[in-house]
Formats: sequence, structure tokens, C-alpha cells
Amino acid sequence: MAITTDNEPDPFDAIVDAPFDSALSQRYLVYAMSTITARSLPDLRDGLKPVHRRLLWAMRQLKLDATGAYKKSARVVGDVIGKYHPHGDSSVYDAMVRLAQDFALRYPLVQGQGNFGNIDGDNAAAYRYTEARLTKTAMRLMAGLEDGTVDFQPTYNGEEEEPEIFPGLFPNLLANGSSGIAVGMATNIPSHNVAEIVDATLLLIDNPAVEHAQLMEVFHGPDLPTGGIVVDSPATISAAYASGRGAIRVRGRFSTGRDEAGNWEETGIEKLGGGQWQLVISEIPYQVQKSKLIEQIAQLIADKKLPILEDVRDESDEQIRLVLVPKSRNIDPDLLKESLFRLTDLENRFGLNLNVLDARRTPGVLGLKLLLQEWVISQIDILLRRSRHRLEKIAARLELVGGYIIAYLNLDRIIEIIRTEDEPKPIMMAEFDLTDRQAEAILNMRLRSLRKLEEMELRKEQADLIAEQEELQKLLDDPKLQKKRLKRDLNALRKEYGPDTPLGRRRTTIAEAAPTREFSMDAMIEKEPVTVILSAKGWIKAAKGHLPLDSDFKFKEGDGPAFAMHCQTTDKLLVAVDNGRFYTLGADKLPGARGFGEPIRTMVDIDPEAHIIAVVIYKPKGQLLLAANTGRGFAAEMDELLAETRKGRGVVSTKPGVKLAVVREIAAEHDHVAVIGDNRKLVVFGLSEVPILAKGQGVTLQRYKDGGMADVITLKLEDGLSWTMGGDSGRTRTEKDLLPWKVARGAAGRLPPNGFPRDNKF
Repeated sequence: MAITTDNEPDPFDAIVDAPFDSALSQRYLVYAMSTITARSLPDLRDGLKPVHRRLLWAMRQLKLDATGAYKKSARVVGDVIGKYHPHGDSSVYDAMVRLAQDFALRYPLVQGQGNFGNIDGDNAAAYRYTEARLTKTAMRLMAGLEDGTVDFQPTYNGEEEEPEIFPGLFPNLLANGSSGIAVGMATNIPSHNVAEIVDATLLLIDNPAVEHAQLMEVFHGPDLPTGGIVVDSPATISAAYASGRGAIRVRGRFSTGRDEAGNWEETGIEKLGGGQWQLVISEIPYQVQKSKLIEQIAQLIADKKLPILEDVRDESDEQIRLVLVPKSRNIDPDLLKESLFRLTDLENRFGLNLNVLDARRTPGVLGLKLLLQEWVISQIDILLRRSRHRLEKIAARLELVGGYIIAYLNLDRIIEIIRTEDEPKPIMMAEFDLTDRQAEAILNMRLRSLRKLEEMELRKEQADLIAEQEELQKLLDDPKLQKKRLKRDLNALRKEYGPDTPLGRRRTTIAEAAPTREFSMDAMIEKEPVTVILSAKGWIKAAKGHLPLDSDFKFKEGDGPAFAMHCQTTDKLLVAVDNGRFYTLGADKLPGARGFGEPIRTMVDIDPEAHIIAVVIYKPKGQLLLAANTGRGFAAEMDELLAETRKGRGVVSTKPGVKLAVVREIAAEHDHVAVIGDNRKLVVFGLSEVPILAKGQGVTLQRYKDGGMADVITLKLEDGLSWTMGGDSGRTRTEKDLLPWKVARGAAGRLPPNGFPRDNKF
């Protein structure tokens, strides 16, 4: 038991018995709200998170004006973490660096001197080396802080004060955007063009009931620091800003060049000698690191996933210049561009999420119109606070000026009172009806102020102050005047950041992309003739050109030819194995024919016990006849036989003793099937009796008592059945009359015509 004195409470009396889950949820909620409101989400009014606001405030306190001298970044970071933001120095410095990067912020708020990182993703130099000061934009954002426009709050230790928000008219939230991840919510706002923001705001001020579609006529969408092209349709962009959520596609930009008519256009094509050309990228999407993009493209070339591209070079200086060298001058540039957009970050998506803190510090996702309305309300509130503050200053000054004028009108008596009385102040106040402040001011006047000219200046100042006071009072009493003043200030801002100024000129083009071209990777392969040779032991190679199929090809000792065929590098090969699986090989990916080639099993996962029975050139919409040694079979679409992976595709169902034996291509004009068995029995029946399947065992083509199927072929009945005669004559015999063998599918059949090959092969 704890020992306590009479004056000390028992510490155990403060223990509260509460369920763990409720205690944890309560504390987690406090942490979550702290993260949301004091760290991750920007304030709608000035578009800043606390760390950024404190950075700029500390720089202002250090008098780092846009026209002043630079100071070491370490000094700024030290003041921020010591006075305002007790967090890690690296996180504060990283936030400061981002405010200075012109490729991260559309309108930078910090002007850096030294290495502040680059678009390749390299980090900034340490803060002991770099220097910084505020930009004109940051000064505009903080304008009016001394005019009573915003409340100040104590810092974390109560020793200093900091503003709750910045009152400047600059629309920083939309102009520079923001991103952050809180607890259970996030924000991601792109940057926009100030002139367009002002235009939309003016439209809203003139007509509070304006439709969202009308706002989007002047507010076109993101204007990103790195330029690029937004390729979504206007309808898609408008829908995203209407709800405050959406995804916007951004593409890099190819440099300008001349088209065939000699006109300049953004083709990116640079003509070289001899009909050669190269593509040049001059802008990349926002938040894409240039070095990572180059690595992506180089990896695609190395992996042969972009075979129409030869090389990529980085020739950038201050301006981005990525040079893409095609494999051949005959390659379609548009195909190369489309493939880069599809396979790399040259096109990426920016997730729009307008999640902000409103004036009540409440988080919420706002559409464009509501966001602008809230910002206008906050700016009018700042305008009113500034006016009230100025009225207080005017009233205080008028009080003093009135006292000075009374002093000048009664100068001799004032001097007499001061010279003769021990306590002149109360006597002056009583005799001339002065206030305490007026009397004190008169007593503190200098002798040189007693000249006549000073009296004239005071009367002029009094008249000017009274006129200004009347104007301000009218402003406070009339909402129309408030809107008029805000519009005047916004128009002045637009002139400074107008589309004809270097900083205000739009960088990102809004242009809906043409419909996506449907293309396969095969379309990027340069078409060349090759001769494919597969050896009996499974070594495959491809010789350039169409060589005689009976050429003396080079094989390993004890090996020999099994399959040889002419095809193009753009062709795909269907490899059939007796276990019923089909594999797909690209002819362009086969090794050259200088050596023995490579084992086909290094390219596809063929069972070691299985044997290759056929290699067929894939033809779109073509058909194959598949038959097992048991006499069962079916027709299959070649499109259904293509395999996407090394493991191939199981097509013919097999079991012990049953193997896929024959694979025959079905010509378009063929209408019948001829099957012969090991028992030398022949049947002919209609091709229509054979089902077209994607997988299975099929149907019985011919019935056997003993043995199995020897061969199967498709034919055109009126052309008859042809076979090569034995011997060296090379003559071909054709049997036109096949009616004796024409039966229903699944019959036993009868002996073939005289002279049919003894090996029972067609």
C-alpha cells in the first residue's frame, strides 16, 4: 500500500478502470486527428501544411526577402525545429527543398542557391552547403500578416507566436497543389495555372450560381511544373473536378520538328542523313524521375520487350532531351510512341483527390466550385479584417492629429501651461478637452514640429484619413463593394501571373489523345525471312533467309534434322508434344544458325519424357486436326492453342498408353478426313463430323480391333487422295474415286487403293 501524507493524494486514486479497446480507440482517434489536421492535409485558405507554413514564417522572421541576401539553409532549419516545429531536421529540410524545386512546384516559394536536387531524383546537398531566401510568390502569399488579417497562436513551447494561416491573395492550394497521406485519408492535388484560377474565381464572384461546366470553360485542368500533355477527354477532366476525385492521364512531350509539309509540329522526329531518324523527348510526366524512365526503357530493350528500339541516350542539360534510336528507319514512329506510352512511365496517371481542411479545420473532399467558394469567403473575411484593422489605426491617428491641431490653435497657452505648471497634463486635458493620449502626444512633441508648415500637413493628413475612413466604412457595410475590391485585387494578380509572362505561361497542354491503337508486341518486330531447324534431340535455331530445306545444316554428333520450315520473324510457332500440350515460340526469339542452336527445353518447359511430334506456323483463325494413337481426335482453332507462358497449354487429354500422334493443318478448302490404321484399313468421312474443341479427347475417327491409328489427313473430296510412289521416281499417284472408302465417322474401313505406301503414311 502506498504511503501518503495528508496533503498528498493517493496516486492509485487516479487509476481509471476502462476497457482496453475503448481506451485504445480513443487515443488512436486523437492521434489520427492530429495527423490529419496538423501534419498531412493542407489548409484550403493558404494551401499549406504546418511544416511549410512554419518554414516560410521562419524565413520571414529572418528577413530573407526576395530582394535580400541568402542565408544558410541550416540556419532556417535550426530556427524552424527550435522555435516552431519540433521534428527531425531531415524532414524539415526535405520540405524546404521541395519548396525550392521548380520541377516539383509550379510556382516555387523558396529560391535556393546551391544544389537543391534535380529531376533525375538526386538528393539536395546537405543544409550546411545550400542557401535560401523567399520568392516574390511567397512574399505575396504572406502579404498582410502585419495588418491584423489573421490570428496568431502560441508555438509549441509558448515562447513565440506563429500565424494560423497566411492571408495573401495568391491561390496557393490550386496553384502549387499538395500531396499527403494521413490516417484513413489522403490528398493529391496537382498544380494549376494562376490565370485560369483567377478567371474561374471571377466567374464565380459575378455569378454565385454558375454551373460547373461554365467554370471548366476557363479552368482547363492541371498545369504541371514539368509540362507534358493531359490526354484525357474534357468530359473526364470535368467529372474529376466536379466530384473532387478522379485520375488524369499525363504524357511526356516529344520535341518539335517539321512534318512532311514543312510545318512545325510536336512529332519529336529528328531527320538524320540517309533516311535515318530519331525521336526526342523534351518533357516528361510530373513526378517521374528522368533516370528511372531511362532505366525502364533500357530494361525493355535488354529484355527484348521493345525490339523496334535500338538505343536510348540522355543528352539533357538544363532542358530535357532523351534521344530514342529506332532499330530501323522503316519503323512506324507512331507505333514506337504508342508502345512507349503503354510500356513505360512516359504516360502515367495522376490521382486527383481534393481532400483539404476548410476554415473550420474539418477535412473533406471538395469539388472545384465548392473549393473556390470557400476560398472566396476566406479572402473576403481577410479583406474585412484588414479593413477593420486599418480603421482602428485611422481612429488612433485621427485622435492624435486632432490633438496636434488643437495645440497649434492654442500654441501660446499650451507653452505657458507647460512652462508654469508642475503637472501640465491634467490642466491641458481639462482646459482644451483633450484625451490622455492627445495630451501625452502634445507633451512629447519636438520643438521643430512647431513650424507653420507642419500645421498645414496635419490638416491635409486629417482630411485624407477621414476620406479613407469613410471609404473603409462603406466597404464594411456593402458586400457588393467587397466583391468589387476582391475582383480588382484578383485582376492585378492575374496581370502579374498572366499567360504572357514567363512564370504564368501554361506549360501543360490539354489535348485529348487519339483513340488507342490496338497493336500487339508482334507488330514491333521487323519482318525478315528465316529458316527454322529443329533437330531430333530438340536443338532449335533459325537461319536468316529462306534456305533450301535439305541443306547440310550443322548438328551435334549423333543428332540430325527433325523439322525444318520457312517462316518470318513475325511468325509464332506452335510446338506440339505427344503428351497433348502445345507450346508457343516467337520466331524472332530463336537463336541464330551459326552454331548448333539452343535446346528448346531452355525456352519452354517440356516434360523430359515427352517427344515433339509437330511444329506448325501459327495462322490467325487457322485450324488443326489433332488425333491420338487410339484413333480419337478433334479439330482445334489455332487461336486457342497459343500459350502465354513457358508451361504451355494442355489441349489433348491423354492417359497411359494414349498419346497425341498426328497434327495436321486443315486447309480452308478441305471438306473430308482420311484416316488409316496400323491394320492398313482406310476410312474417308466428312470434315463436318469432326467437332471443334478447345480441349479434350475428341471423338472416334476410326475403330480398331487391334493396333491403333497410323496417320490422318484432310482433303478435298473432288481432288481425291494423293500419295508419293515408292522408289526414286518421285511420281505422285491420285485416287479420284473414294466412294468405296467413304463411310460414317468411326467405321473400321477397308484396305487402301493399290500402290498405297506400305508404311501407312499419307
